[in-house]
This record gives sequence, C-alpha cells and structure tokens, in this order.
Amino acid sequence: MKYDYIIIGSGFGGSVSALRLAEKGYKVLIIEKGKWKKPQDFPKTNWNLPKWMWLPALGWHGIFKMTFFRHLSVISGVGVGGGSLVYANTLPKPKKDFFNSGSWQNLLDWEKILSPHYKTAYKMLGATDNPKLFDADHILKDISNDKHFEPTKVAVFFGKPEKTVPDPFFSGKGPDRAGCNFCGQCMTGCPYNAKNTLDKNYLYLAQQKHAEILAKHFVTNVIPRKDGTYIVEYRKTGHYLGKKKQIQTKGIIFAGGVLGTVPLLLKLKQTTMPKLSNMVGKDIRSNNEALIFVTTPNKNIDMSKGVAIGSILNTSIHSHLEPVRYGNGSGFWRVGVLPLVTEKFWLKRLGKLIWQLLSAPLQWIKIYSVWNFSKHTAVLLYMESLEGKLQLKKNWFNTNTKIQDGKAPSAFIPNAHKLARAYAKKINGKPMSFVLENLSGIPSTAHVLGGAVISKNKNTGVIDKNQQVFGYKNMYVCDGSAISANPGVNPALTITAMTERAMSLIDKA
Repeated sequence: MKYDYIIIGSGFGGSVSALRLAEKGYKVLIIEKGKWKKPQDFPKTNWNLPKWMWLPALGWHGIFKMTFFRHLSVISGVGVGGGSLVYANTLPKPKKDFFNSGSWQNLLDWEKILSPHYKTAYKMLGATDNPKLFDADHILKDISNDKHFEPTKVAVFFGKPEKTVPDPFFSGKGPDRAGCNFCGQCMTGCPYNAKNTLDKNYLYLAQQKHAEILAKHFVTNVIPRKDGTYIVEYRKTGHYLGKKKQIQTKGIIFAGGVLGTVPLLLKLKQTTMPKLSNMVGKDIRSNNEALIFVTTPNKNIDMSKGVAIGSILNTSIHSHLEPVRYGNGSGFWRVGVLPLVTEKFWLKRLGKLIWQLLSAPLQWIKIYSVWNFSKHTAVLLYMESLEGKLQLKKNWFNTNTKIQDGKAPSAFIPNAHKLARAYAKKINGKPMSFVLENLSGIPSTAHVLGGAVISKNKNTGVIDKNQQVFGYKNMYVCDGSAISANPGVNPALTITAMTERAMSLIDKA
C-alpha cells in the first residue's frame, strides 16, 4: 500500500502533521511504537510499574520512559499521543530571547511569524489558566512574596468535576469529555478524561479525515528511491528478528522526539541517507533543569491535590520554578532519592551527604517513614534558558552523549537549591534529589531538545527554515529535535506551533 506521507511518532509534532496533511487531502499513516491508551488502561499509582513504565524487554508497556546517557538522564513519554500522555499539561510560551538565539536566529522574525500559530496551538490544545490553587501552590506563593507568581496555562478541561459532557472544544466534532477533579494524576495518565491529550484533539480529528495510526510498531529504516519516493521498513515493537515489513511513501515526517528521531537519523546517515547533514545529533540542549523533592512530615499538608503543575514563579528573565505533583499514592520516587547536596566534587558531596544524615537522624527517619510520599512531597522543577550544548553520537552498541560546546550540564544549580531549601523551611521539610544526581552529578531533564536543528544550510543545521531536511525532498523534522535554541520552558506548545507553520507551507494534494 502507498501513502503520501508516513509520520514516525504520534507526539505533538506527529499529531499536528497528521491532521493538517489529512485536511489537505493526503493519505497519511502514523507509525507509533507505543500502545493506544484508554482511561482504564492507566495505573492507579506509579507503583504499578508494568502499567506506568516503558520497558518492553520486561513486558512493560507504560507511558513513562527513562533513558540514561553519560551527561544526562532523560524522562519522556511513549504511546499514541506521545509526550502528551505523561507531561504536566503546561503550555508556556518562551521569552523573547528564544526567538533571537541559536542556529535559527536571523533567518526569519520567528516571534512574529509563529505568533498566529501559537494562537492556533492554544486553541487546539484547549489551553486555559488553572482556576484553582492548592497547598503546593500556596507554599510557592508564600516564598515568592506575591512577586512574579501566577497560575499556569494548562491543557485541561475544567468542567464540573467528573461530569461527562459533549465535546466542548471542536463544535461537537471531538470526543465527549469530563471535568477535572484536581486528583493530581496527570503524569501517570488521566483516568477521568479531563486531560487534553493529543488523542482527544489532533489525532481524533485526523482519524475523522481518514489518517491511519499503526500502534505498537517502530521504524527501522528509510530508503530513498530513484523516483523520489521512499521505502519505510518497520517492525512490531519488541520484535528485532525476522523479516521487516515495508511501505512506500512520497514523504516522511520525523516526529519521534529527540530520542527517536536523532538515533534513527544517525543510523540513516551511515547507511541509506549519506547526504544528511553532518550536524545530525549536534546542538542537543536541555532546559538546564533541576528536579528537587521536598518532603514534609506535616500531616495537614496535601501536595497531591491539584493539576500536575498549577503555578509558576518567574525567578528571573532566564529562570522559573514550578511545584510538580503526583496523585495520591504515587510515591514510587521515594525509593530513589537522597538528601540534597550542593557540591560538584564527588568525595566532598559524599561527605556532606553522610553528614546530613548523621547530624539530624530523627528528622530524616521521619522524612523517610512518611507513609504517603506523594501526598507529602512537592517535586520542584527549576528551569533556565541559559545555553549549553551536547552531541548525540552513535557507536556499535548504543547512542550516547558527548560535550559539544561549553561545560557539561550540572545537577547542582545554586539558585534552584536555594529556592528548594526556602520551600522546605516553610513546611518544616527536607529537600532531596535523585540518587543518580547525588552519586554521579548527572542531571535529569524532561525536555531534551535539538539534534536536527534549523539553519541556513547543511553546514550549520539539518533542516531549513521550513523544517525540510537538507538534501531530501518531502522530508521534514517536526518534533523537539527541530527546536533550535533553549526555550527555558516546556516545549510542547512551541513544537505544536512550529509544526502548524511547517504544515501550512505544504500545498494541498
């Protein structure tokens, strides 16, 4: 069977591409390695690892994936709808510097050109201000002294809690929805049909336009043909032996996220697509993040109530802090945290860690014995838009990172640690961080970006200003790999807006 476009991945870029191409009359197929998920398929808590985590080798087909590199640990989403299934619903627009830096600067007036597409993205994703604050938000507001504090703009339907109503977003063309009850389960999968995941907007509408979705399969190869078309080879997820299946297509959209698109492009450059730019895998960025757990033994505080991220404190023009929550009972992270230590040198860090535990043993016993970890823990997410670049390189065994420019990202951001300690002091709590960060100094991020960036030519980028791959026709990159500067915020809205623009430039069938 032949298609006009095959889209690899069903996240924000893939979903937008599917709808807009289908609307223009193209025959579209999405190939997604994860599963379809219905509300009843999500775990009640993140202790149900097979339903929550993505580890197909163990038979786990959840929505949450962790990938470990030499310089970075990456959190990402898997399933039909990609990152929208597991992200915290937030839809911030980057500050002005984002549009005037990185490899895409000076090509176009990006802020002006993308402005109408941001508006479209807001509408399609159902963005609205969070209407209700809870304990974790109020504590953040207290330490902010009311300065630069505000509710988040989120992709959630705030109707009457748990009451199902006809589609409120697309004049009845979308699925029925139910109002948010502020349970805090957004990141383990919304069980109440309130979260505006991509299967409830872009993908749902794309299917009405006859776009097809092939779940539980992954692409292994793309082969250009002499007539300008492509052969796409793919397998069933978890199957690595036996004959591959093939489909012919006129065009390709890479939309598997940085962890899907970039390793595939690196492989293709070494095999079937040698004309790909040498910049593939370069200009990898994170949002320079710190993830800090603050736990309190105070039984009167409930950190689990609310949407995943309900408020934001803008700490400077380059940084902000958000309290993240998991739903009641989702306390899996307690098995992987140690006291927060601000020290870059390993031996000193280990000494400070041991001293913290020995100097206040009763306090730490109280913290570690808290019965309901998610109810009494806020995860503080600190992000900043300062530059730093890594490179993804493929070797015989896997794909790993190397430093491309400047210093390696650090797990020890002094301002983030200062804010976390102020937050902890307010609630008589203790700040903690991932074991891996304490032991290795390697930071974690939920927002890895770049690797196939926009630029004026293939010497400095992988795709042009219209997101088309240099050297190949009808081939585009529409995911976080195309983000060409550091946004300093969750990139979902920007990926959506950029893809809306890229698809608007493609002619009708």
